Amino acid sequence: MLDELLPRRLDNEYRGNKLALWLFGLVVAMKSTQSLAIIFNGYSTAKDADGIPLDSFTPAVAQTVVAVFAQGSLWRLFFCLLCVLVLLRYRSAVPLMFAFLALNYLAAQLVLNFVPLPRVGAPVGPLVNLMLFVVMLVGLGLSLRRRSGFVAQG
Repeated sequence: MLDELLPRRLDNEYRGNKLALWLFGLVVAMKSTQSLAIIFNGYSTAKDADGIPLDSFTPAVAQTVVAVFAQGSLWRLFFCLLCVLVLLRYRSAVPLMFAFLALNYLAAQLVLNFVPLPRVGAPVGPLVNLMLFVVMLVGLGLSLRRRSGFVAQG
């Protein structure tokens, strides 16, 4: 299993279940869409999807929050571009990228335990991210399973 998670060479020879590739594409598309929404429509996204009470902040503080969200989203967008490269050219790294995406979600949840984010209402963003995390775990499991009839070369 470790050889599937950390392949000895990066190539386009994918060894896992094909459904995992579709799940990987779905996760990357959703994360990219989230990033673009925050970068181009940060105020509404932070307020509506994430439940951040921006209207209760001073304009300068609200702008700072939106700017910090946009900076984080830019990093996520570049990570998604790397995931697209893996999907198109280096499919042997799909399990590793699933693991990184899942670990990033878990680390973010850990940080939020120490630095809580004030939210109002019942925002949909955290629920969407939790569902994406479940999809990541399913995709990781499927990507680590060798396809029946697949014989490793080497």
